[in-house]
Amino acid sequence: MSSVSHFANDIPKSAFPADLTQGRKSLNWNGIAPGIVLVAMITAVAFSARNVSGSALFSPMILAVVAGMIYSNVLGTPVHAKAGIAFSQKRLLRFAIVLLGFQLTLGQVISIGAGGVGIVAATLGATFVFTTTLGRLIGVDAKLAQLIAAGTSICGASAIVATNIVTDARDEDVTYAVASITLFGTVAMLGFPLMAPMLGLDQHAFGLWAGASIHEVAQVIGAGFQNGTQSGEIATVAKLTRVAMLAPMVVALGLMARRRSSSEVAARPPMPWFVASFVAIVALNSLVTVPAEVKSAVALATTIMLTMGLAAMGLQADISQLRSRGLRPLALAFSAFLFIGCFSLMLVKFT
Repeated sequence: MSSVSHFANDIPKSAFPADLTQGRKSLNWNGIAPGIVLVAMITAVAFSARNVSGSALFSPMILAVVAGMIYSNVLGTPVHAKAGIAFSQKRLLRFAIVLLGFQLTLGQVISIGAGGVGIVAATLGATFVFTTTLGRLIGVDAKLAQLIAAGTSICGASAIVATNIVTDARDEDVTYAVASITLFGTVAMLGFPLMAPMLGLDQHAFGLWAGASIHEVAQVIGAGFQNGTQSGEIATVAKLTRVAMLAPMVVALGLMARRRSSSEVAARPPMPWFVASFVAIVALNSLVTVPAEVKSAVALATTIMLTMGLAAMGLQADISQLRSRGLRPLALAFSAFLFIGCFSLMLVKFT
């Protein structure tokens, strides 16, 4: 999922006041407070919208990402709110994923099976090769094609940023890749749960399909839990299995890049700390009996934070970025989206 930096690196320096006489903690919270308030307002709208006729079919997480996208692309996102939005999308969302461990046990994790891990690994590898090969055939810049391939096959925007450590693409390419991945990942998050009955997928099969194919962790969670609790749990485990494969993928890309350039600079693989923390919480939950009241409170807090993270993701989605590089990269991202969905579905159905 992502290259993890210190808290200060997650927040743009422009968000901090110039007065350095204040304490570091004060500077941080002054910078992120406006964005968190905006995210919280959209989260409240998402929870309230469930009371509207017809909206109850969707989880507040899905309603939040849609509301965030509408807000950012119609009204525009205030500059002073960007630091808090980034905090919600990165730190808050990852902490919520860690807390999801309280809803799982090792027995449930094992339920994905060796076959499930095989499906995830095969889908990741096949999608990456397909995307980079198609990109070369249709004339998409190799670095941009790699970013789109990483975002689609591994874990969305975080994989794009991590992969760019070794690809060293232009900032516009990174922005384009993130925008396209967010768009098609959102389409998958909204559309896949509606397709589950037509495809004859039970909760386990749908969770595995969602976890193996949808781009962002938050999008996987939104789609998975939309189809049921068991589905959401399986989707989370399958997706985090993909996330854990980010580090070796970036190392492999770095080795290939170094071989081509004869550079002595080795790739630095990201350390997905929240994956390790998630596994630790699952292990703890399997060994220690957590009181039901505590689990209930943690589950509510987790849902709220996940919804805030998705609202922040919607606020970060700028549709106008998709027009900046023409239609070929967009066609590549769409083709990769179709491939990973169809390929993983085939594996799920036949294995």
